[in-house]
Amino acid sequence: MPQIFHPSTNTIARVSLFGALFLVGGVLWVLVTVQRSSYVTRQGVPRTQPIPFSHQHHVGGVGLDCRFCHTSVETSSFAGIPPTQTCMICHSRLWSDSPMLAPVRESLRTGVSLEWNRVHNLADFAYFDHSVHVAKGVACLTCHGHVDQMPLIYKSASLQMEWCLECHRQPGKFLSPREAIFRMEDPAPGAARPTGAELIKEYRVHTRTDCSACHR
Repeated sequence: MPQIFHPSTNTIARVSLFGALFLVGGVLWVLVTVQRSSYVTRQGVPRTQPIPFSHQHHVGGVGLDCRFCHTSVETSSFAGIPPTQTCMICHSRLWSDSPMLAPVRESLRTGVSLEWNRVHNLADFAYFDHSVHVAKGVACLTCHGHVDQMPLIYKSASLQMEWCLECHRQPGKFLSPREAIFRMEDPAPGAARPTGAELIKEYRVHTRTDCSACHR
C-alpha cells in the first residue's frame, strides 16, 4: 500500500504540538501578567478627586491621626469617609478663602456630600472588616503604605487574594503593637518590640485561610 503522508508530516506534527503548547503557555503568561499589572490592580496609580487632598501634608506635615478623619476604623468594617464638617473644623479658619477648597464650602452650604473616588475598593464578593484587623494588630501602614508620603493617595498594595493570603498564612510577620497601629514610622532598627509570635498569642490571632473567612 503506498504511503499516504510524506515522512516530513511527522516533523510538522511534532512542531505543531510543541508550538501549540508554547502558544497556550504564552497566552496564560500574558493573562497572569496583565492581571497583576497596575493596569488592572491600579496599584501605584493616584485617583483623581474632587479636591486634591494631600495625605502627605495632613498626616506627614500637620501630624493628623488617621482616626481624626476615619472615625469608625476601630469599631466598624468600614473606615469611614470624613463628612464636610470634619474638614471645616480646621478650614473654617485656615485657608478659608482658598479657591481650591470652594467645593468643600459649597458642600457645607448645600448639605450635599463630596463624591470622593474610592482608592481601596474591594470586589463585592470579598468581605473585609477594618475593626477586626485593627484589633488584631494590623497597622494602617501594612495595607495602605506610607500615606504620609503621598501627595495624592494611591494603592500601595494590589489587594489581590494572593497578597491577602500572604498575611493570613504568616500573620506574625505583619503584626504591630496596638500602640503603633496608627503611626506612620517604620520600627527603628534594633528597637525593642514584641515578636510576631508574642503578638499572635496576645491578640489571639488565627491563621484564617478558609474561603469563608473572606467570601461570605
